[in-house]
Amino acid sequence: MLKKTGSILAKIEMIDLLTELNSIEYEVITTNKKISYINLEVAFDIEVTSTYLADGNKSAFMYVWMIGFKNSDFVYFGRTWDEFVKFMDMLQKFFGTNYARRLVIYVHNLGYEFQFMKDYLEWEEVFSVEVRKPIKALTTTGIEFRDSYILSGMALSRVAKNLTKHKVKKLVGNLEYDLIRHSGTELTELEIDYCVNDILIVLYYINEQMEIYGNIAQIPMTNTGRVRRYVRNECYYGKSKSKGRFWRYRRLMEDLVLTPEVYSMLSRAFMGGFTHANANYVGQVLEDVTSIDFTSSYPAVMLTEKFPMSKPIPTEITEEYSFDYYRRRFCLLFEARFINIRCKITQDSYISESKCWKLEKPIVNNGRIQSADLLCSTITDVDFEIIEQVYEWDSMEVANVYRFHKGYLPKAIIDCIVNLYEDKTVLKGVEGKEVEYVLSKGMLNSIYGMCVTAVVRDTIVYDGKWETFPADVEEQIDDYNKSFNRFLYYPWGIWVTAYARRNLWYGIISMGDDYVYADTDSIKFLNYDKHKPFIEWYNNMIEEKLKKICSLYKIPFNRMKPKTQEGVVALIGVWDLDGQYSRFKTLGAKRYLVEHKATGELELTVAGLSKSNGLKYMKRKCNNDNSKVFEMFDDELYIPAEETGKNTHTYIDTPQDYMIMDYQGKEGRAEARSSVHLEKAEFTLSLARQYVHFIEQLKKGYLYTGQKIV
Repeated sequence: MLKKTGSILAKIEMIDLLTELNSIEYEVITTNKKISYINLEVAFDIEVTSTYLADGNKSAFMYVWMIGFKNSDFVYFGRTWDEFVKFMDMLQKFFGTNYARRLVIYVHNLGYEFQFMKDYLEWEEVFSVEVRKPIKALTTTGIEFRDSYILSGMALSRVAKNLTKHKVKKLVGNLEYDLIRHSGTELTELEIDYCVNDILIVLYYINEQMEIYGNIAQIPMTNTGRVRRYVRNECYYGKSKSKGRFWRYRRLMEDLVLTPEVYSMLSRAFMGGFTHANANYVGQVLEDVTSIDFTSSYPAVMLTEKFPMSKPIPTEITEEYSFDYYRRRFCLLFEARFINIRCKITQDSYISESKCWKLEKPIVNNGRIQSADLLCSTITDVDFEIIEQVYEWDSMEVANVYRFHKGYLPKAIIDCIVNLYEDKTVLKGVEGKEVEYVLSKGMLNSIYGMCVTAVVRDTIVYDGKWETFPADVEEQIDDYNKSFNRFLYYPWGIWVTAYARRNLWYGIISMGDDYVYADTDSIKFLNYDKHKPFIEWYNNMIEEKLKKICSLYKIPFNRMKPKTQEGVVALIGVWDLDGQYSRFKTLGAKRYLVEHKATGELELTVAGLSKSNGLKYMKRKCNNDNSKVFEMFDDELYIPAEETGKNTHTYIDTPQDYMIMDYQGKEGRAEARSSVHLEKAEFTLSLARQYVHFIEQLKKGYLYTGQKIV
């Protein structure tokens, strides 16, 4: 039964609300922190009008709020913030909430709703890692708002698609956002259905999470939090829950400590995935392009490679032979100074301009260094392995060198990765195992993310206004070193991405001029048959590395290559065929258009632009002529605001209260103590002038220095 009311507090008395809430069954869960939680699914959402005032100032205000309880049994509507505050009071009284007895209400993208409601409620605690992006917000009355978007890591439409027990889709198109509405605007049945549906998606999602974790108190705050809990428990306790296991792992963590100086160097050395295009092909329509990608790149690296397994040891290096000795036997972190460094390959450049803390006369290839008179950067031994294959230089100096003893990750972490990969592979498509599959897939994808969680963070405080307090680095590093909950070592994450980049660059270097484009764990290239021997060599190499770790930790090798439901062997970490394109065109990193060979369908990827919206507009403008779409996809491509699916937002922290006319011709009150104004944004794809100039010089056969490209 679904309860829908237009303006609930105008039509329903407290006693009626109590009667309906009394029919909801729930229990109270007490945690080991002496905090009790009402074990009940509750979801909250608002719909907002953004407009401009007569004086030209931006304005935004809520015109309907919704709150739902437990699997769609009850969804209530309200039209004003006064009604919302009264409703919160009712909930507090009914459930008897306070600091120690809490009712959790989930909001999908809490930061947005919080900006509107923050001045209507009193807050006990707001936990946030970024300004205006709270993860949890606790009122003084024990109502605790949490963010289901941060928990899921997905937009609401994707959350709906990934539901396993409940089948519901986001009702796109039922509510036209451009129409001006206020609290007195009559809502259509389609609009009400849209609002109810959004509530149901969150309710169903939380219901499935409660089934996974047992109760609402056990659901983690974030997507990464769920894998952290799983791996930490395995590291310290495992199935035996022996004290010996706990203290063995604790002693390991006591050895793996950092200093503020080394942490700073590690932060400078950290880089994400390599994403870049071969400048020789930028702007060209290429035919017969193949895409390959790694099977679970980051988890595979964590299985196969060796990582820092000691505290950092200061190391003096004065001779080239000693540098070679140390980097063969240890993980190294150091500052490198290159004189007259330049690329010795023609297909791409590796070093990121943003990671150089000193540069003189650089030639930059779309954010990557082609050459420089002087280049200083903080790097690892793995980065240097790539650099020496890509660049040459007149001289190099190293300073502030730290070495780490090298070893495989602890067996408990290896076991977690193998378990998750195996589950993700064998459970896909298995009826009745949908929940387990979605959980294992999400956790496997998040297992690297927990390794690079920043150790030192500024403190974000909301106390009527947002404030940022700079981190005390020494204090936070000391807390990190002493923490009994710690089960990871920050350097591990730095080396994971470095190894993944190296593996990608094996392909980039091997493919030479056939290499077209790379993104983190995939490569697009020409002449597929020519490069099959490399792919086979690489996959054999990974298989041998996996056998080594299996032998060391006595893991059956078959677990590294589980079979899918179709009987296909899925060896982790190998190159796999990802797609074949009859046509391909790139305009640089995160900017490319493909035509799939099998279907003739187009696919557009442009950072900051909706894939579907942008492509729909281009196809319509080109009368569905694929060739013309490829022509249109070029420098200065323009997508009008109403076609992009992209919004810009403006935070408004001053109260607004005025009368407004809605789209139905009805005048009503618009009121907000604070708000977020959303506005459709146009999109222009423009290549940086520096990059255009680089490409022009490249096509002429010369670098900026006038040096002939070989």
